[in-house]
Amino acid sequence: MTFNLFCLILYPYAVDRLAKLSRDSWHDPDFQDLIAGFPEETRPNAETLLAHVQDLTRRDIKAVYLKQLQGKLWKTGYEEGDLITPLFDDVVPTLEAWKNAGKTLAIFSSGSVQAQLQFFSFVRDGATTRNLKPLFAAHFDPTTAGSKLEKGSYEKICSEMGQKGAQATFLTDNIKEAEAAKDAGVYTILVDRPGNAPLAEQDRERFPVIQQLTDLP
Repeated sequence: MTFNLFCLILYPYAVDRLAKLSRDSWHDPDFQDLIAGFPEETRPNAETLLAHVQDLTRRDIKAVYLKQLQGKLWKTGYEEGDLITPLFDDVVPTLEAWKNAGKTLAIFSSGSVQAQLQFFSFVRDGATTRNLKPLFAAHFDPTTAGSKLEKGSYEKICSEMGQKGAQATFLTDNIKEAEAAKDAGVYTILVDRPGNAPLAEQDRERFPVIQQLTDLP
């Protein structure tokens, strides 16, 4: 469920900040250190670097060096107050209720674990922010658990969490992820939020569908 927020807010922010830094600070040693992990042929100049980053972002390529760069840019954005995480109104109260009821909460996102920790550290709370990290027992991403489209990733997460698949519930807005989790024996629910891709009728018949977390029993 964090995927849309990464796409709509965090990914564009990283590209915009990188564009500004590359224009203003290309020859600064600190900036060159920031992009040192990129393949040499992608960083002869600012235009080539930005074109490469935009291409990776558009195609949703999970290059490790791009993820590392995004994480550093997001960290600065959060610390400077440029980034604040918006969540639907039902999310925080429901997560707190689940935590207080003894449920174990974990995140599996295409965003890196580092990005997740930042994401949940600066959640909008009225005119300020609050840190939701204490609500979660674990964070997983494709580098630690595997592809979100492979059942083995969900089996690995359940094993590391000390849970059998049937004891776990996975919420997602991605039908391919839902299929992979279901194949791993995990009880899977589709979340139909505003801005998500429309769900086909056959998908609604195959999986439980909720519109907000309070729809769960």
